[in-house]
Amino acid sequence: MKYCFGVDIGGTTVKIGLFTTKGDLLEKWEIKTRTENHGEAILPDVAESLEKKMQERGIAKDEVEGIGIGIPAPVMDDGVVQKTANLGWGYKEVTREMKELTGLPVAAGNDANMAALGEMWLGAGKGRKNMLMVTLGTGVGGGIIVNGKPLVGAHGAGGEIGHICVNEAETEACGCGRAGCLEQYASATGISRLARRRLEKDDSPSSLRGAAISAKAVFDALKEGDTVAGEIVEEFGRYLGYALTSIAVITDPAVIVIGGGVSRAGEILLEYVEKYFHEKAFFANQDTRFVLAQLGNDAGICGAAKLIL
Repeated sequence: MKYCFGVDIGGTTVKIGLFTTKGDLLEKWEIKTRTENHGEAILPDVAESLEKKMQERGIAKDEVEGIGIGIPAPVMDDGVVQKTANLGWGYKEVTREMKELTGLPVAAGNDANMAALGEMWLGAGKGRKNMLMVTLGTGVGGGIIVNGKPLVGAHGAGGEIGHICVNEAETEACGCGRAGCLEQYASATGISRLARRRLEKDDSPSSLRGAAISAKAVFDALKEGDTVAGEIVEEFGRYLGYALTSIAVITDPAVIVIGGGVSRAGEILLEYVEKYFHEKAFFANQDTRFVLAQLGNDAGICGAAKLIL
């Protein structure tokens, strides 16, 4: 039997999965991400953890096809990272260093691209080769799969859909430093922001008044029939749905997979996004399917494993 490892490096923990090359996840575990001293211990810690697992299971090096790694930053085709926000790394040759540490083949990519690749391989996009994945969490991430491969781009920033400008009139800055980004309206924090703005507009009755505002609270209120919550979700759906039409006309996905914490709202979220997507979509994109992500936190390790294969 042949094996491979999928590694998903996050700011707090590193998730690791041992797979067969056929796509069976045999075991998964986590180690702490040690970001001190510019994250110098991260890759050695991963290498040590993999070595231990191989010894524990009696797996020889020649039985391992390699290691795939997902990183929360733009990653060049050659596995070079220029800078990360949460790991402490500056310029880092990730694949070269990991190869030297383990003696195994290594491939690395952006974590959102890896999640998309994972969903294409074993999740909601299974059987499709052209797919767009949107992750709605603290920010808005994206992974674009074209002909079965992630779209990386010249700077490793392909698929950074959270920073499409969707409102030229916006004055508040996004985390990226610009204003009017999709992330400011469609992320968990963006939905909370839309909610606060709507509640300040007038005194229409809503269960959201006086409550802790969060994306979950907005969708919970919507499910209870709250009219103001409905207006907030309409605005969210319009921003995201329209933005996705712009991406679809360039990448022509068969399926759009929505994941991240906000997607836990369920099918009701898709209804609002699909409505606005179909209102503006090019005729060739009208049969693009919308589905919820299936792999949850395992998407990153699944995609990283698929990358090395």
